[in-house]
Amino acid sequence: MADLIVKAAVKEALNDKNVASDFYDALDEEVNELLEDAARRAEENDRKTVQPRDL
Repeated sequence: MADLIVKAAVKEALNDKNVASDFYDALDEEVNELLEDAARRAEENDRKTVQPRDL
């Protein structure tokens, strides 16, 4: 699976918090699930375009 998140951007967004190394993998899995669900919803509505409402 490709990395869907940018570690530097995540670390920056969390400001001065420490980030466990395995957090990135867990976050990447969550993002992947969101994308799969959105793609499924678009397909169920006979669309090839994934839209914000699919989230």
